[in-house]
Amino acid sequence: MARNRAAYEYTEAEDKSMRLGFLLIAAGLLSLLGLGCCWLRPALQERGGGGSANCTVLAVRQLGERFTCTFSCGAACRGTARYPCLQVLVRTSRSSAPALLHEDERQLRTNPKCSYIPPCARDDQENSENVTYKQKYWKEKVGSQPFTCYFNQHLRPDDVMLKRTHDETVLLHCFLWPLVTFLVGVLIVVLTICAKSLAVRAEAIKKKKHL
Repeated sequence: MARNRAAYEYTEAEDKSMRLGFLLIAAGLLSLLGLGCCWLRPALQERGGGGSANCTVLAVRQLGERFTCTFSCGAACRGTARYPCLQVLVRTSRSSAPALLHEDERQLRTNPKCSYIPPCARDDQENSENVTYKQKYWKEKVGSQPFTCYFNQHLRPDDVMLKRTHDETVLLHCFLWPLVTFLVGVLIVVLTICAKSLAVRAEAIKKKKHL
C-alpha cells in the first residue's frame, strides 16, 4: 500500500499542472456565473419583450429644448456642455402610430426624449453641428427608404431602436471564452491524471520484468 501511495504522488511539475487546471476551471465557472447575471438576464429580458420591424422616416426635427452632457478634458478634468434635441419620428410595419427612434437601448435610457446624443464636446456650437449633420443624414440620405428597427414592449412600447444593445456576436464572445477557459482547465487536469496513471503502470510493468 505504501509503495502504491508513493507511486501516485505527483511530482512538482505535475502538481503545478494540476493547480493550473483547477485555477482555469474555477476562473471559467466564475466568469460564466458573472456574465450570466450581468449579460444573459438583461439580454433575455430585451429579447423576451422585443422584436424587429421595418421602419420608415416620417419626420426629422430639432426641439427648442437643450440637454446637458459631460465632457472630459484630462485625467482629473470634467465639464458640462449642451446639445439640441433631435427627434426622428418613424412609422413601423407593426403599427401605424408614429414612434420615436433611438440609437440603442443605452441612448433610450440616457435621454428618452431625443433620438441622438452627440459625442460631448466642450463647445456647444460643435455639439449643435454634430446634431445638424445627423439631422441631414436622416432627411437626405435615409429619407423614405425602409430600414430595420427594433422594439421592446417592456421598456418603452412607443419607441423603437436602430440597433440592439445585446448583439448576438457580443453575447457569443462573452460566453465562448469563459467556456473555453473551463474546458482547457478540465483538459489539463485529465491529461495530467492520465499521464501519471500511464507512468505508474509503465513503472509497475518494468518492475515485474526485472523480477
